[in-house]
Amino acid sequence: MTRSSIFAASFILFLLSGCAQKTMTLEERLATLPAESIKEIEADSMFHKAYEIDFTQPVDHNNPDGPKFTQQVFLNYVGPDKPVVVVTEGYSARNGKTELADMLQCNQIIIEHRYFEDSRPDTIDWQYLTTWQAATDHHCIIEFFKPLFPGKWLTTGISKGGQTVMFHSYYYPDDVDVRVPYVGPLAFGPEDARMKPFLENVGTEECRKRIFDFQKLVLEKADILFPKMLKLAEEKAWTFGRVGGPEAAYEMTVLEYEFAFWQWGTLTCESIPLEGSDDEIFNHLARIGDFRYFADQGIEYFEPFFYQAMTELGYYGYDFDKFEGMLRYVRNTDMPEFLFSAPAGIEYIFNYETGRGVDNYLKSDAENFIFLYGEYDPWSAAAADPGSNDRCMVFIKEEGAHGTRIRNLATDQQEVVFSKLEEWLESPVVKKEK
Repeated sequence: MTRSSIFAASFILFLLSGCAQKTMTLEERLATLPAESIKEIEADSMFHKAYEIDFTQPVDHNNPDGPKFTQQVFLNYVGPDKPVVVVTEGYSARNGKTELADMLQCNQIIIEHRYFEDSRPDTIDWQYLTTWQAATDHHCIIEFFKPLFPGKWLTTGISKGGQTVMFHSYYYPDDVDVRVPYVGPLAFGPEDARMKPFLENVGTEECRKRIFDFQKLVLEKADILFPKMLKLAEEKAWTFGRVGGPEAAYEMTVLEYEFAFWQWGTLTCESIPLEGSDDEIFNHLARIGDFRYFADQGIEYFEPFFYQAMTELGYYGYDFDKFEGMLRYVRNTDMPEFLFSAPAGIEYIFNYETGRGVDNYLKSDAENFIFLYGEYDPWSAAAADPGSNDRCMVFIKEEGAHGTRIRNLATDQQEVVFSKLEEWLESPVVKKEK
């Protein structure tokens, strides 16, 4: 029997014995971990100890005796008398102190999403990259650590990680006490129809016009700017086979510019260099539009996400109509625009029931959710909507973008969030000056 099989067997026996209801010490819990490796790592000064764990999971939770993979988990330990913040990453994971763990001065578990970076099966079978399989990964890890932490539990995540919070709670509503998704969309299709009207009305008319004027400018100056992109791609060793060639990548970057400008909110509209030099215009486009997003090397990293986007999570498309006559290499089709970023050789059928099921759950049975969104972030077009369910709260940062966090909310909004966290978690919140 392999080490992972022994761990899995001991874990099952442990749960069946009823001991899961008994509080355990850190050493006792780590001794029974179903893991390929457990490594103590340097802890942030707030934590007493920290560990990097390769947690053993079945590729298919409906077949626990089948193929396994290891999921990267970071455990940051304060003590059994403190709450636990579980970070459900939507992509790969890096260890570090999160905003909520800092506020609550509590334990923290960070979980890398299945099929990303260090949490990939040896053989990729895409059919098992589903919201339910991922939620069950999180459920197993939470259940395993419950005997170590008998207090309150909270899940949180940013962007796709925020989506992951919603899906986990939808499938396992009793796992935790509080949920705080940051800027997490709940899209209803591979090209969510709510994005277009949002972008037609976001910000001011003057700013929207300036963005469009810049997009037209870089298309008009393609003969000058495109060679600069080729030079940059050569320096970075980027290739553009999947998107349809470097010319298509250039035009896709121009289309992406509008969404990215509003999403990140890092620059003012006045900073858009309509009268700038060719280098200023190119550098601005490269900074905001990000050519690497359409390079084979960038797509490779995001491929698991785009599989999910084309099957359950949803995404957005571009408004080709307003660029009529300006594009030479890309065009609108009857297929989702970002299908080229998803794994090839698969027939994609989007499951519309998943998102609608979560939407109904949020409007009816969900409780103790705190949703955060930025007013100008295009993902807020697909913001979760609990409707009349007053057990969930939505906070929108005025003119905020994808970097919206609790500590950059308006003061009155912060105070409500702090109050609710203290009420629901029965634990004080450390408040810091803005």
